[in-house]
Amino acid sequence: MNSHNPLIGLLINPQAIEIEKRRRRSAFVTLFSEDGPLRRELYPKHLEFLAAGANYKERLFMAANRVGKTVAGAFETTCHLTGRYPDWWQGRRFDRPTDGWACGTNSQTTRDVVQGVLLGKSIEGGMIPQEAIAHTTSARGITGALETVWVRHVSGGTSKLGFKTYEQGRRAFEGEAKDFVWCDEEPPGDVYIEILYRLLTTKGLVWTTFTPLLGMSEVVTSFLEPENDDARLSKYVVQAGWKDVPHLDEEEKRKLVANTPPYQIKARTDGEPTLGAGAIYPIAESEITVPASAIPDHWPRAYGMDVGWNRTAVIWGARDPATGVTYLYSEHYQGQGEPASHALAIRARGRWIPGVIDPACLGSSQIDGRALMDIYRELGLQLRPAVNAVEAGITEVWQLLVSGQLKVMASCSNWLREFRNYHRDDKGSGKIVKRNDHLMDATRYLIVSGRVVMCVEARPEPRPAPRPHSGGEGWMA
Repeated sequence: MNSHNPLIGLLINPQAIEIEKRRRRSAFVTLFSEDGPLRRELYPKHLEFLAAGANYKERLFMAANRVGKTVAGAFETTCHLTGRYPDWWQGRRFDRPTDGWACGTNSQTTRDVVQGVLLGKSIEGGMIPQEAIAHTTSARGITGALETVWVRHVSGGTSKLGFKTYEQGRRAFEGEAKDFVWCDEEPPGDVYIEILYRLLTTKGLVWTTFTPLLGMSEVVTSFLEPENDDARLSKYVVQAGWKDVPHLDEEEKRKLVANTPPYQIKARTDGEPTLGAGAIYPIAESEITVPASAIPDHWPRAYGMDVGWNRTAVIWGARDPATGVTYLYSEHYQGQGEPASHALAIRARGRWIPGVIDPACLGSSQIDGRALMDIYRELGLQLRPAVNAVEAGITEVWQLLVSGQLKVMASCSNWLREFRNYHRDDKGSGKIVKRNDHLMDATRYLIVSGRVVMCVEARPEPRPAPRPHSGGEGWMA
């Protein structure tokens, strides 16, 4: 009379019992569960990333090493292949079998990492429940690698997942329409664009999971600095670091940091884009940053200014007379403004403070033929042209940074963002990547030309107190 109860089948079928035991131990069931060491409340960044799929076509999980970004990507892949969405799921749902790709850097990493986390070893112990795997086909060229896996969907149909590698090149991603694509590790820009076109007719999804060791690459820049509103509305970024997960040992983290090149630490621990050996100023941000504080009145000051329609940037510096250390303490960072609006913001910091400006402003303005330098001077700024010797200026700034003679206050957030991304190209030319470097240019102007004009505010001499009358009528002792 209890034949309708599935537990009865488990009691009389040892094979079914073993399958159920494996299911309850599987990564797909234990990950993001209600309780246990991997419970949902401990991983809010991962849940945010998964939920964003309901509203965004493109997502980037830009995270530190070992925080579980690949596992999160595999979890969503499994949901869409099987149709087994957990009760708490808030992301995109497919109510039919799906056709997708899972992608990695090369054949070996795709087999060992992407395929490994989805299927485990010998198709056992991976994210996809073993009983859901219908069949697979092997890939050529590398032992144990799969080309395709077919997965049973709860609707009764079968989903299909192909494994791709970026080393195959853009052409390998042509032709087929896909419901979703998971990119583990960062794809080349042309491959990523091709992937987007595979999702056009299906209105599909793409999510990317990686540690940003390539810095402000084409893909990272497209997410962090979208070119237009349409791009901004389709993209979502979640950044996660070691501080956002509970499963990493403190002692192990300390040892790893001690053996990591300084320019990689932010990427590997915080998910912050690094610039690798191409960084122009390869020094840890923590070594040059100080808390924001008031500048004493007796410290001389000046500013450097880089002008442009898309972005005008100004950085203020003050020198401690006792130590000679220059502190960058304030910034102006505004796009598409008229000279009057920039001048107003600059005067507000102290109209007595002298400045040095990009010498290109000596040319004619596109407004009315007057030199931009003259326009700003008429607006009350004390300006002179800076020396624009790029490499010499970079060298001088670098020497001050490494010697501890140049510090930046933590309140200069735009300066710090540009500093992290200031790099040379990776094509062997050594050229500076001229993108979002306005405050870096302004800093060069300040260091090379502005320190010699630094001054303190001229204050009127205090009037002497009237001397008491020494005698005569009316004087009362």
